[in-house]
Amino acid sequence: MTTKVRPEKTAVIDDVQAKVDEATAAVVTEYRGLTVSEISTLRKELRKAGADYHVFKNTLVKRAIAGTSAEPMSEFLAGPTAIAWVKGDVSAVAKTLRDFAKGAPKLVIKGGVLDGRALSLKDVTALADLPSREVLLSQFAGALSAPMSKLAALFKAVPQNLAYGLSALIDAKGGAPEAPAAKTEEVEVEAVAEAPAAEDAEAPVAEASAEETEAAAEAPAAESDAPAAE
Repeated sequence: MTTKVRPEKTAVIDDVQAKVDEATAAVVTEYRGLTVSEISTLRKELRKAGADYHVFKNTLVKRAIAGTSAEPMSEFLAGPTAIAWVKGDVSAVAKTLRDFAKGAPKLVIKGGVLDGRALSLKDVTALADLPSREVLLSQFAGALSAPMSKLAALFKAVPQNLAYGLSALIDAKGGAPEAPAAKTEEVEVEAVAEAPAAEDAEAPVAEASAEETEAAAEAPAAESDAPAAE
């Protein structure tokens, strides 16, 4: 015999399935002990964070999420349950629930689901500690722009500092140095230092010429001493 589901239950199941299709994550809470006013206030705060907060019967939720990416949160569906269906930043929703629970301890965060994976209470708390999406984007943009501005300032400062340094060096030395004059003086000093070496190189040649002259003068005298041929 097939059990017929009443129309009102079918409507709830369809509603939950639609939220599963629209949501990027879900956080399960227990609201036992909260007043109607507190639940209303929490629902408004969660709406600002990008989540819809609804109370459903656990058996109907389990039937609706069976075979879907939200099925892992079935383990948290026990007792008076209200679910925050996240459409925006899951960390912002987790932060809103955590902060509200500090002022209303009767709100109990049980767990949730994200990308088909069950979230424990520790996971939800870790998400609550993360900066919001807007803050992360702002920090990322700042990290990209800061080095570029510093680099541009550095490029601008280098030529200026170089010019200031050269100017200060010239002033300290009493004007620009006369490089060509100094070079001419060095050439003259080197020429003077090399002069004696040239004279020494020519001395052996002069001595050799004197010896040849004396030898030539003595040659006729040797021939005159020989006896005359008869």
